[in-house]
Amino acid sequence: MAGFCRGSIVGVCYGRNADDLPTPDKVVELIKLHNIKYVRIYDSNIQVLKAFANTGVELMVAVPNSDLLAFSQFQSNADSWLKNSILPYYPATKITYITVGLEVTESPDNASALVVPAMHNVLTALKKAGLHKRIKVSSTHSLGVLSQSFPPSAGAFNSSHASFLKPMLEFLAENQSPFMIDLYPYYAYRDSPKKVSLDYALFESSSEVIDPNTGLLYTNMFDAQIDALYFALMALNFKTIKVMVTETGWPSKGSPKEKGATPDNAQTYNTNLIRHVLNDTGTPAKPGEVLDVYIFSLFNENRKPGLESERNWGLFYPDKTSIYNLDFTGKGVLDMTNSTDGSKNGTTWCIASSKASEADLQNAIDWACGPGNVDCSAIQPSQPCFEPDNLASHASFAFNSYYQQNGASDVACSFGGKGVKVDKDPSKSIPIISCLSELFFLTMFRLTMQQAYSVCLKSDHNSLTS
Repeated sequence: MAGFCRGSIVGVCYGRNADDLPTPDKVVELIKLHNIKYVRIYDSNIQVLKAFANTGVELMVAVPNSDLLAFSQFQSNADSWLKNSILPYYPATKITYITVGLEVTESPDNASALVVPAMHNVLTALKKAGLHKRIKVSSTHSLGVLSQSFPPSAGAFNSSHASFLKPMLEFLAENQSPFMIDLYPYYAYRDSPKKVSLDYALFESSSEVIDPNTGLLYTNMFDAQIDALYFALMALNFKTIKVMVTETGWPSKGSPKEKGATPDNAQTYNTNLIRHVLNDTGTPAKPGEVLDVYIFSLFNENRKPGLESERNWGLFYPDKTSIYNLDFTGKGVLDMTNSTDGSKNGTTWCIASSKASEADLQNAIDWACGPGNVDCSAIQPSQPCFEPDNLASHASFAFNSYYQQNGASDVACSFGGKGVKVDKDPSKSIPIISCLSELFFLTMFRLTMQQAYSVCLKSDHNSLTS
């Protein structure tokens, strides 16, 4: 279980409702490249659990709704599941949460009566294994669990769910587990554009919405929805339960009536969300409160039913290219245009950030030289671009190679914030870039790479002896 003395975190939901996704091993490479440390999955798939072993990524796994009946009826079912699906992979795979049921109040079969008994049985199984303090048990909900969410101070749970919610909240309070909520300001804007402004939904509002009961000022819908939940919890005297956002995000594409679903809006929402959460500012009603948030979703999922937007919540296409750039450090919106920022003759380069750690650079090199399809043989020992022999130089070679091969777009120089695009020729300060430039030039004239190496070696020797 992650320590309590830490700031807010941002994770990503890894949904797999698609038939064109990369293998879990390749997904883990992508996640490591972008320095994502927290991932939510919607089951306990063995291949996924194996892929995350020894990565340090904290994983949230799930008991799906289809298993609630079996888990609620017999303790032995929960015991067997833990023994066969979790314990063989733990602790190499760092599982920190188990969600029991997914938005059950929204499911057509209304399995809510099964959730709390299933949660108790999962907890009992964890206690038998001595893991109940390391792995927390909860369940996820939609905002529909509230009957009222505005103004936030009037937040109240839907009375029709009372028989399910009371024992659920008692379980969460007793076991120090979070109340997990899936929040989507996008839907509020899409369904009521005259009442909800796009700027308010995107964290871009210059005006404030006042809660008349408390005088609290809200500049975005996300905070207002979080506080509505906190007020609903306080109204029932559950003041110690923390809130965790297990899904939020914005689609990059939609049907004709979903005009707000664009890559720009998706990038703006998620980037502002990350910045807002990682600043640890909390909400108006809970200033400074730590809040863990998971962005939905890692990939577009082509098998999801419904409007066009349902299949377009991803940060990445199935081929692992970015749909739009996203900076998980929370430093701000990245320029997604292919402009050259006024560089001379429109030439730009991609080099390693001086702020990146050696571990992050090594992960990025491994990705670029592997899944990224960069030919990195030139930076191997005794090869022409091996010197200077340090991670920053080798990473700059790999980054710039990938960048130039992929259209010199901003997305191609992301590397999870480890790449930096420059418009001043870095070859004087990074000799390896000069070597790389020569290799590219020579291969354009149909020299083999080995021939190009020999020319590059002579060039290096001449420059050293002159």
